[in-house]
Amino acid sequence: MEAEEISRLDREHVWHPYAAVPPGAPAQVVRGAHGVRLTLGDGREVVDGMSSWWAAIHGYNHPRLNQAARDQLDDMAHVMFGGLTHEPAVRLAKRLAELTGLDRVFLADSGSVAVEVAIKMALQAAGPGRTRLFTVRGGYHGDTFGAMAVCDPVNGMHHLFSGVLPRHVFAPLPPAGYGTPPDEAYLAELSALVTAHAAELAAIIVEPVVQGAGGMRFYHPAYLRRLRELADEHGVLLVADEIATGFGRTGELFGCDHAGIRPDIMCLGKALTGGYLTLAATLCTARVADAVGVLMHGPTFMGNPLAAAVAGASLDLLAERPWREEVKRIEAGLLDGLAPAAGHPGVRDVRVLGAIGVIEMRDPVDVPRVQDVVLRHGVWLRPFGRLIYTMPPYACEPGDIAAITRAMVAAATS
Repeated sequence: MEAEEISRLDREHVWHPYAAVPPGAPAQVVRGAHGVRLTLGDGREVVDGMSSWWAAIHGYNHPRLNQAARDQLDDMAHVMFGGLTHEPAVRLAKRLAELTGLDRVFLADSGSVAVEVAIKMALQAAGPGRTRLFTVRGGYHGDTFGAMAVCDPVNGMHHLFSGVLPRHVFAPLPPAGYGTPPDEAYLAELSALVTAHAAELAAIIVEPVVQGAGGMRFYHPAYLRRLRELADEHGVLLVADEIATGFGRTGELFGCDHAGIRPDIMCLGKALTGGYLTLAATLCTARVADAVGVLMHGPTFMGNPLAAAVAGASLDLLAERPWREEVKRIEAGLLDGLAPAAGHPGVRDVRVLGAIGVIEMRDPVDVPRVQDVVLRHGVWLRPFGRLIYTMPPYACEPGDIAAITRAMVAAATS
């Protein structure tokens, strides 16, 4: 099928994420993906600065991941997980438990579902009367109803549903800046809020150190450490949403590692399969699992053997590759390459942490215009709100990062 025909049928029948129908601008047709590049319908190759929404950390068409999928197909593509089990899922659960120090692993379909499961775990474990959650503004945890309820209720993307969502307890935005010294007044405010609501709280839920789709904001690990202390002081569970931060994106294996803490419940997703198949996981301590008992949740494709096999291969790759050095090299390239945007009058802030680079504009970005600019520079990005940002694959070479930053700076300053 020609690219023009694909584009026409797409506009007639497909509803894309966070878009009206038809969308304001046509979607780019992709013919293939290899390494860190996408091949578009017109034959152009562009560097993917998004890792397919932060998931394809090893790049595309990786021979090891391809082979893991092919090998698993020879045994079975899927089998129900109710009453049955299989080696790929068991091996993956064991591996995740070893990596996180959490004992029990519930395999889910997607990040949003992983958060829903975490909320159910917390509510069941907490018992009667503890029906609310504590979080901070600026967060994003997914698009399903339980997850939407702990996203930022004012500035988030789910304000249309605010009237029907449960009302939880929100602290103000964490003070910005990973390297900014902790604000004692904010730490005191966290303490006061948790203490005031402790009797009704089942859990505290946050994205560790990096707030993702809520604004790509970074905060000091001291705030995360204090939330761990407050959870312990008041008998409240701590849920870490590591869907975006897990598997090395911030420079540590998990965001919680920056603070040296372990949560009671952890959500994983995105990079878990290296961007190949949808899979997520909710992990918890044995204490939480014992308190929950029977968890009333069971996705049809839970523990999918194909996804579990590829996830296992992706974790093997991550263990073998020097990902810390790769992420540090990407961080250095992003810092250097994005620096020219910092003085532009339309730019509010430039920030980098690990393999995350952000240019925050003063005004909302014109998404079609920005995408046109970056495509002309041979790069694919998907900006949102006031943000032009990148989360590139770890496989990017210095030249790829330079291309991404040039495109970002051009889009921000033109």
